[in-house]
Amino acid sequence: MTTTFSAIPFAGAPFPRSEYERRQKKVLEAMERANLDALLVTAHGHLRYLTGYDGLGGYFMPFPLILAPGRSPTYVVREYEVNGVRAESCIDEILGYVQQPDFAKVCADVLRRYGLGNRRVGLELGCWNLAPADVSALQAQLPNVKFADATRLVPSVSVVKNELEIEVMRDAMAMTDLAVRTFLGALRDGVTEVEVAAAIHGEVRKAGGDDARLVSLGFGERNKLPHGKPTRHPLRNDEPAMIEIGGTKHAYCAGLVRSAVLGRHPETESLYSLAEGALEAALAAIKPGATADEVDAAGRKVIERSGRPEVFRHRTGYQIGINWGERGNLSLEPGAADVLQPGMTLHLPFILFSESGYLFGCSENVLVTKTGVEILSRTPHTLHRV
Repeated sequence: MTTTFSAIPFAGAPFPRSEYERRQKKVLEAMERANLDALLVTAHGHLRYLTGYDGLGGYFMPFPLILAPGRSPTYVVREYEVNGVRAESCIDEILGYVQQPDFAKVCADVLRRYGLGNRRVGLELGCWNLAPADVSALQAQLPNVKFADATRLVPSVSVVKNELEIEVMRDAMAMTDLAVRTFLGALRDGVTEVEVAAAIHGEVRKAGGDDARLVSLGFGERNKLPHGKPTRHPLRNDEPAMIEIGGTKHAYCAGLVRSAVLGRHPETESLYSLAEGALEAALAAIKPGATADEVDAAGRKVIERSGRPEVFRHRTGYQIGINWGERGNLSLEPGAADVLQPGMTLHLPFILFSESGYLFGCSENVLVTKTGVEILSRTPHTLHRV
């Protein structure tokens, strides 16, 4: 059967081809510094960053993008998805395979054809979408290749945004702020989580925004659930409410955590005061040249000085942008040596645990500037009281 591809309507990749070529060039430069002769990109967020395609067709099989100096980027995908990849990406060289076992053979054939059958090839071993069995299959096909862990390579490029990306982040944050304002304005005795979630999505769509990513929404006792999904549970007087949500544009997310209390709730109010102080200390530590662990330590010290170190059970933050939550990205945590640079966008969620199990706190989504830090949100991170 012949498919007339030109007749299929599609929007194409969200950015100009030149933008993806710029990104690919930066990755090739990073590969040279890492002494890699080729790179297989498999993480969905990294694929979208480099090609425009969302990578979701690869939920069942790997979709490696093969990058090598002097060669056109080559996308190896399921045959079923070829037209979708061609429609939504900027990649011209697309090879399809039909069954799972064929993936390694097709990749190996490409690498051998490029003269890389005995060279050093990077794999994203610490990311999603590459299983141990996939690595074993590649090694069996290419016994003379030296595979290296390149988990941090694409993130080292994507963490620094250019003006085009920063503008997209600002647009995404405008939708986040709208979502948060809707959340805060909807709080009243008896309103349910699903009613508030529906109001948020309705307002964002009415404003012409992409669907917001709702990471967590909980009222009262359900604030004890990490990443709780909205239910028909109602908010009552003298209970807390918290949301973590990110507006999106072209898959770039601008996450934000905001909290409120309907009436009074001393336990979570005390927790919030500590989270707010830690967040402000971390923000004050952000500047070009600071290391990721220095920012983490600044916020962590506030919590340790309170005498309640057990309330903080995660890292201070992480890089954010395309595909919120990709493994392998820059992380603000103890021992992290990454140096902050202008153009980085970071999310700093200080969500603390009370002694009885409540989760409560706040965050900011920020841009590292030449002189320090710019908070992208226009919604204050003070506790909202109803």
